[in-house]
Amino acid sequence: MQTRIHFLEELSRLNHDILAMGTKVEENLRKAAEALKSQNVELAREVKASDEVVNALQLKIEDQAAVLIATQQPVARDLRELVTVFKITDNLERAGDHAVHLAKAAIKLAGEPPFHQIDRLCRMADIECAMVRGAVDAYLNQDADAARKVAAEDDRVDAEHKQIFREAIEIMREQPDQIERASRLLTTSGFLERLGDHMTNICEAVVFMVEGSHVELND
Repeated sequence: MQTRIHFLEELSRLNHDILAMGTKVEENLRKAAEALKSQNVELAREVKASDEVVNALQLKIEDQAAVLIATQQPVARDLRELVTVFKITDNLERAGDHAVHLAKAAIKLAGEPPFHQIDRLCRMADIECAMVRGAVDAYLNQDADAARKVAAEDDRVDAEHKQIFREAIEIMREQPDQIERASRLLTTSGFLERLGDHMTNICEAVVFMVEGSHVELND
């Protein structure tokens, strides 16, 4: 019984750090979108610096989870939960990287007349902020249905990305002098589209943790 209590206490600490990591990724993504919209270079640089916090949390969480696996030798649902921890931290870290890519784009585009597609990028980021929060909540609440609902939001991200792709190609065709900027817009949209995929990955991991089955959400 004492061993079980210790395991649950350690798992609670892990979950606290996962919540902190998800919150930081969401915060960085929101700041990066605001920096892009307002051309705030200093805010964008804050996001780049803050990514170190996300990386440090990933290492801390994964080290703790590895110790639990080695010392507690969990099986069945407990083992699935710890395996899910690694999947969550990996995908949150990559999502954090994409928030940094958005911040870098904000720095590069600052001082130039903005494309109206910047609004689309910010809408993508808004949807994904909610996805980050929702995916982490689904894990913490062990709610597979909530995970499926979060993953479904990726369709909205994909729709925005496809529209940006079409419009960026049109800009390149009609305004050859804007090819470099349009290309940067397209690349940034691609990073955000992949961020949504990482949240879907987390949701799939949550379903596996809860139900013990592998699923593909949003093929």
